[in-house]
Amino acid sequence: MQDACSAGTLARPRAYSYGRAHVRKERYVTTSPADPPEGAGTGGHGLKLLAVTACPTGIAHAYMAAEKLAQAARSLGHEMKVETQGSIGAENVLSDNDVREADGIIIAADKDVDRGRFVGKRVLAVGVAEGIHHPEQLIERVQSAPVYGGEEGDGAGVAPSSGGSGGGKERSVAYNALMNGVSYMIPFVVVGGLLIAISLALGGHPQADGGLVIPDGSFWKHVNDIGVIGFTLMVPILSGYLAYAIGDRPALVPGMIGGWIANTGELYDSKAGAGFIGAIVTGFLAGYLVLWIKKVKVPRFVQPIMPIIVIPIVATTALGLFFIYVIGKPVSWVFTHLTDWLGGMTGSSAILLGAILGLMIAFDMGGPVNKTAFLFGAGLIASGNQTVMGMCAAAIPVMPLGQGLATLIRRRLYSEQERETGMAALFMGLFGISEGAIPFAAARPAQVIPANMLGGAVAGAVAGMAGVTDAVPHGGPIVAVLGAVGGVPVFFVAVAIGTVVTALATVTLVDFSERRKGDAAAAPLSPVTAPAGAGVGAVAVAVAGGAGAVASAGAGSSDGAGSGAGAGADAGAAGGTATATLAKAAADEARTAETRTEEKAPAGDEDPAGDEGQVLSGYLTEQTVKTQLAADEKEAAIREMAELAAGTGKVADVAELVRVALAREAQGTTGLGEEIAVPHAKTDAVTAPVVGFARSAEGIDWGSPDGTLAKLVFMIAVPEAAAGDEHLRILALLSRKLMDTDFRARLQGAEDKVAILRALGEIH
Repeated sequence: MQDACSAGTLARPRAYSYGRAHVRKERYVTTSPADPPEGAGTGGHGLKLLAVTACPTGIAHAYMAAEKLAQAARSLGHEMKVETQGSIGAENVLSDNDVREADGIIIAADKDVDRGRFVGKRVLAVGVAEGIHHPEQLIERVQSAPVYGGEEGDGAGVAPSSGGSGGGKERSVAYNALMNGVSYMIPFVVVGGLLIAISLALGGHPQADGGLVIPDGSFWKHVNDIGVIGFTLMVPILSGYLAYAIGDRPALVPGMIGGWIANTGELYDSKAGAGFIGAIVTGFLAGYLVLWIKKVKVPRFVQPIMPIIVIPIVATTALGLFFIYVIGKPVSWVFTHLTDWLGGMTGSSAILLGAILGLMIAFDMGGPVNKTAFLFGAGLIASGNQTVMGMCAAAIPVMPLGQGLATLIRRRLYSEQERETGMAALFMGLFGISEGAIPFAAARPAQVIPANMLGGAVAGAVAGMAGVTDAVPHGGPIVAVLGAVGGVPVFFVAVAIGTVVTALATVTLVDFSERRKGDAAAAPLSPVTAPAGAGVGAVAVAVAGGAGAVASAGAGSSDGAGSGAGAGADAGAAGGTATATLAKAAADEARTAETRTEEKAPAGDEDPAGDEGQVLSGYLTEQTVKTQLAADEKEAAIREMAELAAGTGKVADVAELVRVALAREAQGTTGLGEEIAVPHAKTDAVTAPVVGFARSAEGIDWGSPDGTLAKLVFMIAVPEAAAGDEHLRILALLSRKLMDTDFRARLQGAEDKVAILRALGEIH
């Protein structure tokens, strides 16, 4: 639910259905130009503006940008409606009437957005970060933006990077297209990999030589075949939707067929296809080829059939033949000469050979380099040399296991979708399915591929040093469990070391990259400019058992511009178990703001509990802790929490604090699920930030999306002057810790205030 605490916000109910439950949600959010500042807008009158915000993961950036744009529009006296394209799909969708009456459209997106509906309107397309950092500037720029004419090259067809330079524009297009392809590929990787792993685990029969075979015609053989189809389709899907993000629908067919050709080595006389790297190449080639063909002037009678017949046929034929005759030959050459080169190294150092094989196995996960190493090791088994395959077998599971482990040890670096993919990758790694790491490598090749190669090299070298053997052409822990591996203890040691090295290298490189991006984004801002996402506190709850999940990102906004923003997102639920995933925006998306606010924290913040039992820089103390609430319903609980906060002397008007907190609840529940509620208010009824905590033995109906009663209640109250960095910081610290199931259990079980404060002291 979008948090629309700004005065003048209009809401219209819209029904949404989640599984069997039918829930009414306030989804239509716009701003009203009521009482606009004098002289606002062009010529002193307000404009009717539209915006579309989107980010690759659809978790927080899209909603942060939406709130910032809406808030800026209102402060300038304009009316704006914002469509958000998040993980659950498009919300607050712009209608034909909206577009017809609009004076301009702002697209703040890091993914492909259909612009066909905006033909004839002024369109300004930028990255989503621009919508967060500079909403007022975008509103000024859209008034003189070029009119979109339906052509991708007319200036509105692509989203430039925040830098705004020509080179940055191209990088932004490439990144957006790549992320689009990866997002569509992930389900195929997960479904295909898990079905193959399950069929091997439940339907495979160990052979005398230690191999694992699924009998033909059996139930599990059919399950395995379905999984193989998923794996076969994932590469064309990556290529196709990458091309689609660049060249729109006419590029989809050449992109998919090009990806299939890239992955089918037999078409260009190679024993191994080009894998996902080849798919990325064909995707970009197809997309830009279609863009070029679109610019060709043709007779008017041919124009209607161009996008559905001419362009797909010409682009598909040209791309397919180009790959077979031009790109395919080097791929085949690489495969042949790498095999010969490895053959000449069999008598060299086992450690060196193992490291090289590990590097090759980890490089492209199914591509020509990977296949060269794998088939080289498999081919030597028949001749009695099983040590080479042992080196390969140790390296094969390292990539998915390492990437899965990385999502666990540094969760804040990954989106919810990536963390779910990481769990699937861990499972695939146990069965030697290296493709489980492909989504991570495709999304962040510069960070993930080197980390994979480092871990693979370490695992291969350790296995080579110890003389580990493998009697079957397969890898991963499954072959050791089934008795195909010689030197099992060292084999597991090699896999474990390689996995840890990959995970640590990945999080180090990804964190470094994210920090560089944050520094680059912050560079254009003056020291007094509000940080990106200031005032945004986000919490998201994934609720299973239905078709979706509701993510509430909560932070109201005041009447003044730039005072803070709130965002809400509906996130699609995955899996059948209820999981709480809190602080997507605060922990994953607002790292730059967190860093700066943490630098401003008191020197004693390293010990949050302190000698006086203070938590969150002293905002939560023994005075603001209550072991049991007397209230049994939401309004009474908020009133009781407000009176608890008043005991600190920081609340000037209890009634006003209650009113503002209840007004926030009217915009969307602050019940997060998992028996947690975090009501909050930004009002000058408090003179300084204060945080209260209380428990409810029976639980209070807070309207939580997962239906649980709130038993752990935190109330945050900050004055308007602290509605930026400090509000974000409090929500970020709180929500990040509330992700920990054990922490919540300790709070539930604490016997008294001292024990509660001891547990809360872990928040830092």
